[in-house]
Amino acid sequence: MDVGKAEKLAGEVLAELSDVVVVEERVLRVILTGVVSRGHVLLEDVPGTGKTLTARAFATALGLSFGRIQFTPDLLPADVTGTYIFNEKTREFEFKEGPIFANVILADEINRASPKTQAALLEAMEEGQVSMDGTTHDLPDPFFVIATQNPVEQGEGTFRLPEAQKDRFLVKSSLGYPDAAGELELLNRRETREQSTPSASQVLEPETVRALQRVPEDVRVHDDLKRYIVDLVRVTRDDARVEVGVSPRGCQKLFEIVRGWAALAGREYATPDDVKAVAEPVMTHRLGLTAEATVEGTEERDVVDDLLADLPVPSVGYETQRPTD
Repeated sequence: MDVGKAEKLAGEVLAELSDVVVVEERVLRVILTGVVSRGHVLLEDVPGTGKTLTARAFATALGLSFGRIQFTPDLLPADVTGTYIFNEKTREFEFKEGPIFANVILADEINRASPKTQAALLEAMEEGQVSMDGTTHDLPDPFFVIATQNPVEQGEGTFRLPEAQKDRFLVKSSLGYPDAAGELELLNRRETREQSTPSASQVLEPETVRALQRVPEDVRVHDDLKRYIVDLVRVTRDDARVEVGVSPRGCQKLFEIVRGWAALAGREYATPDDVKAVAEPVMTHRLGLTAEATVEGTEERDVVDDLLADLPVPSVGYETQRPTD
């Protein structure tokens, strides 16, 4: 599959999703780029913004199986990954797959689970497999996690995501509140439809999704643009407002999604604008601000925006002509 075909298919998927989910097209594109870049997405939103509907619509449009895990304080790792049960007929223990064995997983309110249960996701998200009693079980391919957490909920029953867990998410985004026209559209849909929840139609097949995931590998990234990515990551570690900067893994993830963003735009090459487009969702959740910066009201996205504004932008010299279909 070439980038022209990838752009066309991405447009069809986004058009289908936009008919179902009332959210900015850019947010949907970020999530889709996460899928194409073989990453996972963390959505930080208040309840009622359509996170479950968005995850389910993505799975349906992409032709993938869907699983939802409601994270609670009493959820155990085996409740996520699965466990061995004794078969009375065969007199042997057999592995019973947990809900994580699906292509698209909605990990709802992930910060409600204990750190031990959150850690059960690490191997699955990084390796695409789970290990039980010395045996490895492969997860479906493709495998994609959309996790949600509430930014305003505090107190009993919530746990801070470990840094290692957050670093496994390719991007962090937010559906946000719809504008007035969007909320009016929600009322009109609720008034005229018989079913309480709209549904997406299938656009792609699983093998097509896998083909889409291979397209970014052919996107060219100029050496100057690679240095621009590295410089952007490294200045986060020297900023006085930042206690923990973007990790080397974060640098690689930024590189990967830049190629994915360019591929879905129908280009065989990446540009500085691609870096600017995805820097915030890739970098903000990987930053740890100092206590002083937090007290002063500084947010992670403020740091990223300032660094992008100050860092010299390279001239990569790629041809601007779009590839033919």
